[in-house]
Amino acid sequence: MYKFVSLRHVLLVSLAINVGLLWRFTNEGNGSDANVRRKTNVIRSSSFTTGLISVDEVQPQEFISLQVGDPTMYTRFWREMGNKTTVVLSGDQHLSYISNVKNLCWFLEPKLESAITRLHQLVGNAVVDDRHIVVGTGSSQLYHAALYALSSLDASEPMSVVAAAPYYSSYPSMTDLLKSGLHKWDGDAHKFNKTKPYIEVVTSPNNPDGFIRKPVVNHENGRVVHDLAYYWPQYTPISSPVDHELVMFTVSKATGHAGMRIGWALVKDEEVAKKMVKYIELNSIGVSKDSQLRATKILQAVIDSYDHTSIPEEGETLFEFGFNLMAERWKKLRTVVKQNPIFSLPNYSPGLCSFSGRTFEPQPAFAWLKCEGQIEDCESFLRSHKILTRGGEKFGVSTKHVRISMVDEDNTFDLFAERLSTIRQ
Repeated sequence: MYKFVSLRHVLLVSLAINVGLLWRFTNEGNGSDANVRRKTNVIRSSSFTTGLISVDEVQPQEFISLQVGDPTMYTRFWREMGNKTTVVLSGDQHLSYISNVKNLCWFLEPKLESAITRLHQLVGNAVVDDRHIVVGTGSSQLYHAALYALSSLDASEPMSVVAAAPYYSSYPSMTDLLKSGLHKWDGDAHKFNKTKPYIEVVTSPNNPDGFIRKPVVNHENGRVVHDLAYYWPQYTPISSPVDHELVMFTVSKATGHAGMRIGWALVKDEEVAKKMVKYIELNSIGVSKDSQLRATKILQAVIDSYDHTSIPEEGETLFEFGFNLMAERWKKLRTVVKQNPIFSLPNYSPGLCSFSGRTFEPQPAFAWLKCEGQIEDCESFLRSHKILTRGGEKFGVSTKHVRISMVDEDNTFDLFAERLSTIRQ
């Protein structure tokens, strides 16, 4: 009898505890911050994004991560597009490695090649006539392919690779990842004074600070790679079609489809294009045809929305959506920063955009924020306020600067702006 009663009491106590926990779980966190469901990032232990995972609720003391340029701000636009960009694949499609045996880039799908050409002709941001299009698994693979193609295979020492600071933070590690005997990272292009052959990487608009860039070394024995991932009309005025030897673009920043992993290079020199194709052949035996097909569908949808010979589409076009959202975010951020003397932002000169006909200031995909006064480590300072950024030393400059993504989801950006407005030294 004693054991039976004890067991019954244990069961009753257990039931009471579980009911209490259930009540707490369903009712806890109903304050003002929890009334709005937010999705953002909180810090964990490891991964390429320093271990960031998504959660549905963000409490006031949780981290906001804007370290990575993950372009999820476009989610709303593509969700509203519905099934207009849906791709259905059957089991017998894309079995072969080869897309077009007659093309120099034999793994480039013909329809994607056509869509890329039409998109640049529409926007007017790059010369495509007499160019070889090389498709890659994002611009990261194309970067490695370009370094391989431009390096001397029989040189006695690795070719120097430089970029003007502040430069993209991944260039040093990407360049030296395999400890290649072909090339090595040699730092800030402004400080490069060697007479030997070199490769200069020019990112324009620049990541992280958003300014239009040109080569700074300009030696006769140098080669230049132009990374134009952000040269699209939602971020900066399109002044003219770029006409360079080798330029790189990526779907991720143009349309927001970073997970598709599709980029392309426009290459003037046939031998350079052949070497880039050879690198990708050896590295991955081509590029996913499934991703190429999806990229084609996305780019065609963007192009068709500007086709005035057809019935006009309802709602905003992609570039209009991106422009309006970036303008709104930059206005909000500048208002917050203007009211807080411990922060500052770069000032940009307005320019006429040949694509939209607007005159506007650049509104980059990243904010290059500076901590003023006695704050020497801006990244650590913002981290103490639960805001994760990428510090200036990773871009070859002072720790007083940080790079902040402007292309995250709406709720994440709004919470960031709100939190930044409350910071005092």
